[in-house]
Amino acid sequence: MLVGGSWASLPLLWLVGCLAGDPAGYRRKVSLEYNPGSNSSSDNLLHVRAVGHNDTIHYVWSSIGAPTVLLVYTGSQNSTLHVNWTKLLSPSPSGAIHIEPASSVLYSTAVIFTKVFEYNGVNTSDLFKVPEDDFYPTYNLANFTWESLDGRINETTLTATFQGVSSSPHGAFGNGSISFQVTAYEESSRDTRLPHLLHTANCSKVNFVMSGVPPRGNHSRFALEIVTVEEKEEGKRLESLRSIDDEYTPTVFEMAQLVSVPHNHSTMSSFFQWKTTAYSSQRPERTDTIHCQYYPLQMTNCTVPMPSIAHAYFGEELESHHGVAAINISFGSEDSEAYEEKRYLSWSALIGFGDPPKDTFSTFVIAILAVGLGTPVVLLVAGSITALFKQNKRYSEYEPIN
Repeated sequence: MLVGGSWASLPLLWLVGCLAGDPAGYRRKVSLEYNPGSNSSSDNLLHVRAVGHNDTIHYVWSSIGAPTVLLVYTGSQNSTLHVNWTKLLSPSPSGAIHIEPASSVLYSTAVIFTKVFEYNGVNTSDLFKVPEDDFYPTYNLANFTWESLDGRINETTLTATFQGVSSSPHGAFGNGSISFQVTAYEESSRDTRLPHLLHTANCSKVNFVMSGVPPRGNHSRFALEIVTVEEKEEGKRLESLRSIDDEYTPTVFEMAQLVSVPHNHSTMSSFFQWKTTAYSSQRPERTDTIHCQYYPLQMTNCTVPMPSIAHAYFGEELESHHGVAAINISFGSEDSEAYEEKRYLSWSALIGFGDPPKDTFSTFVIAILAVGLGTPVVLLVAGSITALFKQNKRYSEYEPIN
């Protein structure tokens, strides 16, 4: 039951309730295809095809070389992915991956997960302030051994898990692993688990997980290097979005995102978005929060490691003809030993086409604000009217003496 000033807020609550959902009810028909055109399961390539009303978003995820996702947007419902496996697995994979018809392709980008850094964070968690001697040998993800996706794809939940172990002689992984858990979406909604990312039908999610990897020091911290590729001369811009609302992700007030900078007034763009938090549990709660820090975007002297399916799509000399940028994201702080204690780390991000999702106050929060702010106003107005009424009544009872 609404009381007090909340009645005055009904129109506002109705409007917010309408806007909080997906008014267009926009959905995409999503399908997953494993190693299209190949009968082998020794190499991993997952094609996620998201068909809209008059367009298609192709996501191509692969652990051939460095784990990579290609995003290709086309203006056709009938565009298809073609893979030349012989060329893809050769030393010169340029042109091995393409979309047909080529004329339907309107935009393309790539995100490559290249390295995991481990360093001694006892004095500082800031990656750029760590002395060179405090770094352990880098884990190059292109050199990992990745398990087959066969049996790791769920077409009902639209998920897949790329799981790999290090083949480096610098320290044993034991029973530990690094995984990239991929989720595709058919419609707008919000994840049920922390950090409760808001997604649309135009994006997919990747969850980076380190599980059971033995640290090589008593105060080890970890950081992930990510490289992005934009077609032609387009680039990326790093943005920070802060809010006073932590309703969905308690104690986290910042969203970070890489957005493409359109070239020649192009309206085509993409985003890579994450909340500045990671977690130390498979079923995260507020107490499992791990500090997450990102660093300035590097726009010069960036390279895409070979091999990668990015070369198969954009070409072998992509650094010369495309916009390449890199960013580092570190996990943990000086006063946190979360990974050492639980040996588990998870961090989520969205990659998508168009404008990134924007968090807004929920209807529940708006209702609380409306009641909290509206009630005093209504009481003040009611009090003023009552005072005026009593004053007029007192004057009306006065009879002048003739």
